[in-house]
Amino acid sequence: MLVRGFKTKCENISAEIRKKLGLRKYDPLAPKALAEYLGVYLLEPTGVKYLSEQSLRQLLYKDKDSWSAVTVSYLNIDIIVYNPTHSPWRRSSDIMHELSHIILGHKPSQIVFLTPDSQIALRDYNEDLEEEAIWLSGCLLLPREALISIKRSGPSNSKACYRYGVSSDLLTFRMNMTGVNYQISATRY
Repeated sequence: MLVRGFKTKCENISAEIRKKLGLRKYDPLAPKALAEYLGVYLLEPTGVKYLSEQSLRQLLYKDKDSWSAVTVSYLNIDIIVYNPTHSPWRRSSDIMHELSHIILGHKPSQIVFLTPDSQIALRDYNEDLEEEAIWLSGCLLLPREALISIKRSGPSNSKACYRYGVSSDLLTFRMNMTGVNYQISATRY
């Protein structure tokens, strides 16, 4: 569960990052631009040295429910390995989610169990940290100022999704969860 004030903190982080990058509060923020600003490297599995052909085949298997992205930290360098088989909108969300963990200073998950044949690895999972990263990534991709701008100017959802590089599901979720849908509708009547 998010602590009181966390959502406002995320909106402020989003606004501050945009300001540092010379963007307006409602301008789109590309995950690759943010990664570059933060000094985070983005890689597809094919860019990871020493992966076996079998591992690459498994990582690049086109399955909508397969893995999304993972952050690896080594010698104070953060690297996000992402699944290139997902849609551009999902990749955008996945990368921004991982960047959110980095921005919030979350420690990477640890592998807590590995089968003897190394076929299955389980990691620890902190639901609170995942919720925080989900909320911040939403603010980074679609800050409240952008949602208000979208709702007031009335571009179609598909145009807004294209402009911000997000899925219609994320746009709808953010519009509803931030109260922008209700706020703008109430002011029209």
